[in-house]
Amino acid sequence: MIDEKASVQTARRSVTASDIPVTIQGTMTAAYEGILTPGALDFIALLSSTFEPERQDLLQRRVQRQAELDAGKQPDFLPETAHIRNREWIIAPVPSELWDRRVEITGPVERKMVINGLNSGAQVFMADFEDAHSPTWHGTIQGQINLYDAIRRTISYSDGKTGKHYTLNQETAILFVRPRGWHLNEKHVLIDGKPISASIFDFGLYFYHNAHQLLANGSGPYFYLPKLESHMEARLWNEIFIFAQEQLGIPQGTIKATVLIETILAAFEMDEILYELREHSAGLNCGRWDYIFSAIKKFRQVPDFILPNRACITMRTPFMRAYSLLTIKTCHHRHAHAIGGMAAQIPNKRDAQANEEAMARVQADKRREAVDGHDGTWVAHPGLVDIARKEFDAIMGGPNQIERKREDVYVSAANLLQIPDGRITEQGLRTNISVSLSYLEAWLRGSGCVPINNLMEDAATVEISRAQLWQWVHHPDGVLDDGRKVTRGMFRQMLDEETQTLKNTLGANQYAIRRLVTAGTILDKLVCDPSSPTS
Repeated sequence: MIDEKASVQTARRSVTASDIPVTIQGTMTAAYEGILTPGALDFIALLSSTFEPERQDLLQRRVQRQAELDAGKQPDFLPETAHIRNREWIIAPVPSELWDRRVEITGPVERKMVINGLNSGAQVFMADFEDAHSPTWHGTIQGQINLYDAIRRTISYSDGKTGKHYTLNQETAILFVRPRGWHLNEKHVLIDGKPISASIFDFGLYFYHNAHQLLANGSGPYFYLPKLESHMEARLWNEIFIFAQEQLGIPQGTIKATVLIETILAAFEMDEILYELREHSAGLNCGRWDYIFSAIKKFRQVPDFILPNRACITMRTPFMRAYSLLTIKTCHHRHAHAIGGMAAQIPNKRDAQANEEAMARVQADKRREAVDGHDGTWVAHPGLVDIARKEFDAIMGGPNQIERKREDVYVSAANLLQIPDGRITEQGLRTNISVSLSYLEAWLRGSGCVPINNLMEDAATVEISRAQLWQWVHHPDGVLDDGRKVTRGMFRQMLDEETQTLKNTLGANQYAIRRLVTAGTILDKLVCDPSSPTS
């Protein structure tokens, strides 16, 4: 276990790693020193200096691609990679422990959450440095410590309020880790004076400290890759995997990574993404919530691409169903797993009827996924693990459904871009405001995964709410079902009202220590600024 003595060092210090200046701009403790070792800093500095130029080129390509979309060019399957889609090839085999992934649970890298996720009874626990994580310096480094300890089975946690003590069960879920996306920086660590890529930072620290130990445990370094927008971004990850394995003497192909198809542009390049990662691929996942946000973000200048109330957009909505079925067909054609989307519901012990209705929705959603051919699914709460498993057990006779090739599925570019029907209501508007405000306030306090209205909200789900608010304010078709146009003035009035409602619910004492005023100011800027969905 890493020594966790609390001796605080200087808030800023410089070291030299591989002749590349590394500056840490966060507070250092003895425990943090155990993760940010000279060898680890050496490693991430080497990764950064080698691959940062390519990352910057890819981010510039995103800007260029967005300009094309803004000018009216619609995405399509790439003609220059047709030979990859039309050729017969399959990914490298995955380890036997990854054959059965029928239920996966996700959660933040907080200490208790890591223990609960690994003990949940799911086949896989994905420890999340991304959407479920508020990227404070303490939270990020403590998350690395938590995973370090979990892999060595030395992790424990005592709840000071309840007195409950948490340790790992004898059998635990397989650990996957999700680093942050290519577009994000870790501002607390500078490489040659510039913030390091958050992707490289999260991946590099975890891999450096744990790859050999995972292999000694009979497992391996497994990852989820978020927010990819093209196969070229998958290629960069593959190059980093090859380089990292070479540097640490890990056999090539040991790393396995599942890519979240959670941007609408990536849906047009699924074959190509699998191909780029074929030696390291562990399939694709339908990151449904970010996918919806991505559609709003990418088509923000398309006047008639207006999405209805968030609750109206389900996996049975035609453009979402097309994307899900295409994921299954593409994966199975390449002998890869296709993992379904997140059930964000939380069991409600206080309202039996509401709980029964919510669990029925989870059952129907997981039944659809299993019947369609998905090989597994995601849940956000341990209480949903058994519900999801029963639905997959009823359909799957083996560890997965890769043999179901779904040759009956045909998905065109038009299917992926079909604008959904539905209404925009005042209640939908108010819900988006309230959820965005509540989540942003919690995020500012360091919580990236928050229960709100019996749903587990994270950055992915809330991005839909805040992006819809922007979309409804800034486009002529952002009109409520009663005929009123959603305007800045209407939004601001309802923001004041929803803030007052939350204040009344919290009480004066709690309101005084919360950050609702700051959250409201930020939300107002995000919604009223014409460019905010690009951020």
